[in-house]
Amino acid sequence: MAEIKLFNDNCIKAMEKIDDSTIDLIVTDPPYNLGNFMKNRDTNLSKMRDNYFGAAGWDDMEFDEWTESMDHFFESAAKVMKKGGSMIVFMAIIKVETIIRLAEKHGFYYKTTGIWHKKNPMPRNMNLHFVNSTEAWLYFTYKTRTGTFNNNGSVLHDFVETSVTPVSERKYGKHPTQKPESLLKHFVEVLSNEGDWILDPFMGSGTAGVVAKECNRNFIGIELDKNYYEMASKRIEEAAE
Repeated sequence: MAEIKLFNDNCIKAMEKIDDSTIDLIVTDPPYNLGNFMKNRDTNLSKMRDNYFGAAGWDDMEFDEWTESMDHFFESAAKVMKKGGSMIVFMAIIKVETIIRLAEKHGFYYKTTGIWHKKNPMPRNMNLHFVNSTEAWLYFTYKTRTGTFNNNGSVLHDFVETSVTPVSERKYGKHPTQKPESLLKHFVEVLSNEGDWILDPFMGSGTAGVVAKECNRNFIGIELDKNYYEMASKRIEEAAE
């Protein structure tokens, strides 16, 4: 049975409580620092969603402040990662260069930038410009140039395609940037083994925890917002064994 540890805290403080060199895989979706950027865009995004991320309050830092916070994140992540461990970070494409620079500063080896394609995105702004149907993800290993990679002899592309998060996975509440379980399961199964420790320092709705539990991985989740923490805790607790 998977071991689960959850923290309702700032991720930097919480990672201080995690033993050094114990995490096999970090899979996480930190703030993209797009809140202020999107508020100034000529879009109808806020009209299309009642839980628009730009109004959530956690994605509207100034760029320098956000960069410093992500620098601290990678420093803390390096402390808890095993040598040869892997990390997947979802991120806006316009911030990829910054994330690579900060991660490499703390010993992470940059492997690739991939794309998640949403097969059924909300058709917001369809009369203004191209519909946004993609997000980037970055793949790193720690202190080595290779890590666990369970491809089972198959060619795995850096293009992952799924539907957006279904209603059935939102029954515990809404999170504006919730990722579908099928997407995270892909990374958990390829980049870790049964019994490994998975960490999500920006847990949100708890998708990584649900997937870790179902895949017989141990999980540590950290979420600052109390409402999201409670949502994730209940969701992970009731996930299928």
